[in-house]
Amino acid sequence: MKKAYYLTTTLPYVNADPHIGFALEIVQADIVARYWRSLGHDVFFNTGTDEHGQKIFQKAKEMGKDVHAYVDHYVAQFGKLREALDLSYDAFIRTTDAKHVRAAQELWKRCVQAGDIYKKKYKGLYCVGDEMFIKETDLVNGACPNHPSMVPIEIEEENYFFRLSAYQEKLLAYLDRADCISPAWRRQEAINFVKKGLEDFSISRESARMSWGIPVPDDENQVMYVWFDALTNYISTLDWGSDGANFEKFWTKGETYQMAGKDQVRFQSIMWQAMLMSAGIKTTDHVLYHGFITSGGQKMSKSLGNVIEPYALVQEYGTDAVRYFLARHVHPFEDSDFTMEKFKEVYNADLANGLGNFAARVMMLSEKYMPDPVVPIAVPDVQSMQDAMEKFEFANAIGQIWTMLGALDQEITVKEPFKVVKTNVEEGKEIIAYLVLQLFYIATYLKPFMPTTSEKILTAIRDNKKPENLFPRKE
Repeated sequence: MKKAYYLTTTLPYVNADPHIGFALEIVQADIVARYWRSLGHDVFFNTGTDEHGQKIFQKAKEMGKDVHAYVDHYVAQFGKLREALDLSYDAFIRTTDAKHVRAAQELWKRCVQAGDIYKKKYKGLYCVGDEMFIKETDLVNGACPNHPSMVPIEIEEENYFFRLSAYQEKLLAYLDRADCISPAWRRQEAINFVKKGLEDFSISRESARMSWGIPVPDDENQVMYVWFDALTNYISTLDWGSDGANFEKFWTKGETYQMAGKDQVRFQSIMWQAMLMSAGIKTTDHVLYHGFITSGGQKMSKSLGNVIEPYALVQEYGTDAVRYFLARHVHPFEDSDFTMEKFKEVYNADLANGLGNFAARVMMLSEKYMPDPVVPIAVPDVQSMQDAMEKFEFANAIGQIWTMLGALDQEITVKEPFKVVKTNVEEGKEIIAYLVLQLFYIATYLKPFMPTTSEKILTAIRDNKKPENLFPRKE
């Protein structure tokens, strides 16, 4: 049955160039969107950029740049990912877009009407890295656990707060649904956090101290705290607060999915869901949390010199090689290690010597011995592959394709069609036709994962020609 699916990444903060961690998230989302579309479903796939907040404002000032020019530069860098990673998203929302500003202010008003926003003076420790206040009991060696190199600063000012404490029972009821979060242990993490007791959180800053943000309705002295602003993108992109046609179809009546990193549980599955409840909007159906990519067993950082940049990888190895590695060799939910040595080894073994070599051998035989292209028939469904995709187990799904590939390689070794066709033409052609058909299946199954490679193979089959070297070996 045809369904309407909404899928979104988080919005990367535009204070640095894209890194491999966000490339993982957006490639995973793209694979899912392409898979759903291949089944005939309507899909709205969203991404974009988070552009407000103190970190960005301070960084622009440090560099002597106008803040608008500063964010435009980094937005362009993230926009280039579309071509570099062959992404098929339907919308790219910026939190500086006029429709987003309107939606964020409308959401604020609705939360006010619900009695969930109030103003008070507050004094506490503030982490610039997370752009939020942090409790002293949460500090690790005197620093924020997410930003150990940043010492929290003490701030006292009058802000607006969201009454998160009023939503403890409603959030527990929401989290009681087993499929609201994947993997299961992240859901338990959210439940444990809520059960410890929820505190109201600050959702504004004094504009005199930090002017780079969306103005609070009816209070020119305050701007929205970046999290309240940014989270609203998930519905502002669907034109919530204006004509709302996409919102009705994809959010209200459709099935909604959000992708995020494992450090986002508190924001995506607790704060955001409470905001939706307050505004009388349907909560997110499913949130999927991926792990982090480490490098050589260490967290990536510029100071260690181990940051992997997706553009450099694509330039050296090609788009589909990067997509393949992120799908097959990075765990969908756990942390995974990434080194250039491992990437090159996988590239040569799985792609140059594997898929690329198999496609070349089969189509060379077909071009030489088959007078006409092999006419493909309907592609059989592989239930185990579908099951893996339904569970977002990308490595499992694409791994099954490589299992097929290995079995077919072995079949060529055993049956030796290149010899048979010289002594028994009809038998040889029959084997070759079978191999071409299997290659067609493989190329079709690969479409969500490696769309360009898939199309190159399918074109070669239609033209009955050996394809160009799909994955040149790297020495």
